[in-house]
Amino acid sequence: MKFRPLHDRVVVKRIDAEEKTAGGIIIPDTAKEKPSQGEVIAVGPGGRDEAGKLIPIDLQVGDRVLFGKWSGTEVKIDGQELLIMKESDIMGVLTEVASKKKAA
Repeated sequence: MKFRPLHDRVVVKRIDAEEKTAGGIIIPDTAKEKPSQGEVIAVGPGGRDEAGKLIPIDLQVGDRVLFGKWSGTEVKIDGQELLIMKESDIMGVLTEVASKKKAA
């Protein structure tokens, strides 16, 4: 089943948190917090201003985003747990920083 969000909503799939700490301690499932990072799966067309003009969403499918702990509504589509949230609930897009190591 395909799902297309309406207006300024986006569908996000949570990215699982690491199961070990930096020191190598394994974190049990009961102690884990829900991750606040995810990947954008689908985006709506955008919101409208007072004049009715369409304001496009600044996100794209595949973007890795950071959102608030209690943001969005959890839904299950085709057995996959997803979040539907407004674009304004997303704090920002995570980008990869190029490694500064030089090849020897």
